[in-house]
Amino acid sequence: MAKNASVVGKEATTPRFWRDETLPFLEARSIQDGRQVCYAKHAHETFSIGAITGGHCTYLNGKVQERVDAGAVVVINPEDVHACNPIDNQPWSYHMLYVDVPWLINLQHELGASQGLDFRAFSATVTTRPELYAGLNRLYDLLTNEQADPLQKHGAALTFFTDVQRTLTPALATTRDAHYKLLRAAQYIRENCTRSLKLDDICSAAELSASYLIRSFQSHYGMTPHAYLINRRIEYSREQLRRGRAIADVALDAGFSDQAHLQRAFRQFVAATPGQYRG
Repeated sequence: MAKNASVVGKEATTPRFWRDETLPFLEARSIQDGRQVCYAKHAHETFSIGAITGGHCTYLNGKVQERVDAGAVVVINPEDVHACNPIDNQPWSYHMLYVDVPWLINLQHELGASQGLDFRAFSATVTTRPELYAGLNRLYDLLTNEQADPLQKHGAALTFFTDVQRTLTPALATTRDAHYKLLRAAQYIRENCTRSLKLDDICSAAELSASYLIRSFQSHYGMTPHAYLINRRIEYSREQLRRGRAIADVALDAGFSDQAHLQRAFRQFVAATPGQYRG
């Protein structure tokens, strides 16, 4: 049944917030129709970065005010006074991410961008780099996807903010990590693939930082830790299905949320359904 137009309009103008207790360092906000969304000058303790996903608005950061259009990414350092507001009641929409500074400082240390205790501020206040715009929107979609698990979200957040750091800090020197313990990380995933794993679990077992693991694991294995985990669950499922076990039972034992989740992943990795594979 189609929704009432007034209901749809109300939904479009209502801010949407996302939080997850498993990722306490990150918050997201979005709005589809920002014509009535007006901000007074304000500042956040967090680092903020947002994508203008439609229309255009005025963007004030410090003493500089400019018009930003769809495709722009606004960058707001902690405590920067700023505001984004509509232009003459014209439509605009956005996705915004707010990141706790200590988490970002730790990432900057890992990347060699900051050696001290303080956050290294970005000089850019707005960018139209398409890779950052696309990356922010992908991350927002993943964060707000209730079917995606925390490990996948955490890894994607690290990847995106690593890209932000490297893109907006061109002189950043890539650090050489002293430890290559990826085999231990992969082994831990294999041995615990049916459990609900967190990124911190894998890092602790391998004695690696989260940012290094995300960067190096994909480079070495050709897939993210999350994809590697799903692949191992599929291998486990194949073994169980060959024994003739019920698909629904296998799905839960393998760590999938339900049979439909197994079906989707199985098709992706095996190009067949669990029923077709079991025969």
